[in-house]
Amino acid sequence: MKDCIFCKIIKGEIPCWKVYEDKNTIAILTIGPVNQGHTLVIPKKHYENLFDLPETEAANMMKVVKKISEPIMKAVNAKGINLGMNNGLIAGQEVPHAHIHIMPRFKDDGFICWPGKKYKDGEMDKVLSKIKTFLKTL
Repeated sequence: MKDCIFCKIIKGEIPCWKVYEDKNTIAILTIGPVNQGHTLVIPKKHYENLFDLPETEAANMMKVVKKISEPIMKAVNAKGINLGMNNGLIAGQEVPHAHIHIMPRFKDDGFICWPGKKYKDGEMDKVLSKIKTFLKTL
């Protein structure tokens, strides 16, 4: 995609802080980190989000996430990581090119995960039934 910032980074048109690269994937430090070491794992081919991403590409991305997460944690002395993938504008996806966030975590880092909600009585059964109906169509 011509105007995609990640595609431009992959082509070398925009500089980046490259953590890792193989034939299918690139991993870069993000310029707006949650914490030091916050890394984005990006497929080299352009896919808008998870729904466009072929299973093989998703598997490649997760292999890279697994490979580089521990070295990232060790490098910044993190005590854990969060993984994130925003899909769609409403979910916070700012760049329309699939990518997974590796976010190092530290004690008292101020980063709060989203709060859980409770289902109303009978709501879980309804949601589960709908999900299973859609799964049958796959």
